[in-house]
Amino acid sequence: MSPKLPLQLPHGVRVWENELKGSAKPLQEGYTFSLLENSTDSYRFTVVVNPDRVPEIFQAFARTLADDAFFILEYYAEEVDPGAEDHPEPTVYYSPYYEPSALLETLEGFFPRLIHDGFVGFGLANNRAGMELFFSEEKVLTCFTGNHLRFINLLHTLNVGHVPDLVFPTDLGHDHLSLLCHERQSLPLPFSAMTDSELDYICFCGELVELLDMYPVEESLSFFLSKREQDEIELRLASHPEFVEFSEDDFGSLLLDWNDFVSECEEGFQGDLWEYRQGLNLRDMIQFVIEGTPSALGTKLLDIVAEADSQFRRLLMDRRKRLDPPDGVPVREERFWYQGMVGNQGVSLRRDLIRQGWFKP
Repeated sequence: MSPKLPLQLPHGVRVWENELKGSAKPLQEGYTFSLLENSTDSYRFTVVVNPDRVPEIFQAFARTLADDAFFILEYYAEEVDPGAEDHPEPTVYYSPYYEPSALLETLEGFFPRLIHDGFVGFGLANNRAGMELFFSEEKVLTCFTGNHLRFINLLHTLNVGHVPDLVFPTDLGHDHLSLLCHERQSLPLPFSAMTDSELDYICFCGELVELLDMYPVEESLSFFLSKREQDEIELRLASHPEFVEFSEDDFGSLLLDWNDFVSECEEGFQGDLWEYRQGLNLRDMIQFVIEGTPSALGTKLLDIVAEADSQFRRLLMDRRKRLDPPDGVPVREERFWYQGMVGNQGVSLRRDLIRQGWFKP
């Protein structure tokens, strides 16, 4: 099997002509793969294919996610000036979990624009299965998986070969272009028949965010847990009667929930004391997992929550007082999240604290 030559790039990426002439190897389809850093069982695949092949790879990948998957969308919420030296950071959005075929059916009409616009990246993932496929704004596919043989077979079935010394468009000087940067008559169908608003990535990405009920996720919280790691977490949670009901959940979602709780406390916690304690219970559960799983995984989880932990420490006031932690959660670490109280309290939380005598000298 010989790879297709030359590689056709999406409309959103244009490699400089002098770079192409100076490159020792032509751009071609193919993939490379390697173990993820600090991992013994998860792999990173990097794949370059012609843009018309991207949908079939996503469709084949979705079939390996039999139960459900969530959609990842990354784009610049503000218009980007292609000529500017400094660009704003893109915003990452996650959807809830959906049945994969239904999700792809919803995405079908958006695929051409998502693939070809130079300021958009998108992907599919199932954290519990430890699998993710992402097509970046650089127009390179990246797959994270613990089952590398299955993904190799998927690529070979689609006639995408292994090229160890593969040259990526990102290795060469290049520009990013939105679909609106092109003269309309130079674009093929379906783009040439679309209105400006339909071609505007801010508009069609915003439409997808609303359609799929997506929510923003901080870039620092873009992490990957392998299936083995999720299995270890499930086993640990299942060992405690208070946490067993969460054992089969996607632990990544619980990590995001802790971050959301901290953000809510910073903006002003509007729930009551019971709801506030539920947020603290999330951190109890995370700590229980950190202390009861292999040290490498525990360190990884601590790194994931480090920023939210630091933020929550800054929010706590009256540190000489504390809420009583719940009995029966066996953790060794001193639970800082019960030391003091967040300063930005809503009416319900402040009312409950007054009733419990928190503000008495």
